[in-house]
Amino acid sequence: MKRIKLSILLSILLVGGVVLVSLWVNLQERKKALEEAEKIPNISTEGADQRLEKIRFVEEKHGKKTWELEAKAIYQYQGENILLLEDVKVIYYAKDGRSFTLSGDKGKVHQDSKDMELVGNVILTSTDGYRLKTQSMTYQHLSKQARTPDPVEFEGEQIRLTGKGMLVDMEAKTFKVLSQAKTQWKGGKKG
Repeated sequence: MKRIKLSILLSILLVGGVVLVSLWVNLQERKKALEEAEKIPNISTEGADQRLEKIRFVEEKHGKKTWELEAKAIYQYQGENILLLEDVKVIYYAKDGRSFTLSGDKGKVHQDSKDMELVGNVILTSTDGYRLKTQSMTYQHLSKQARTPDPVEFEGEQIRLTGKGMLVDMEAKTFKVLSQAKTQWKGGKKG
């Protein structure tokens, strides 16, 4: 009888220890996520040389659109050759006919390189049904690559993927989750 009571007591202590460790790990992950959220850069619009509202830019090469940019407001800093944007939407047109729409709360465009940074509710969608959600992203125009160090959620018709950090190469049609990748197969049927 003493052995049974001792076994039950040890089992309860073991389960309790596992629960406490799990709670501690979960709290540490949440603390780390909050610290990372605080690292997202703030884009300030103070001291702008010009301010425009409801803008739309389109770039064409050889009679074809290469990209479009829309924003609720734009602030231009001529000395730094930078544009700050509010409520941003950018559409990139790939050579194969697909397009990618990148949107976010605030953005920064380097006019000389056409590179862009977005922060706040950043969403990248493609015409072939994929969607990426994160808190910040940079886009390098020359290499046609978008990247983020932040947690990401990626979803398609049959797959859901989460992780930390991502690199999307629009021309090579590839993406890489940089760490902590978790994949869920939705098991959808084609037909």
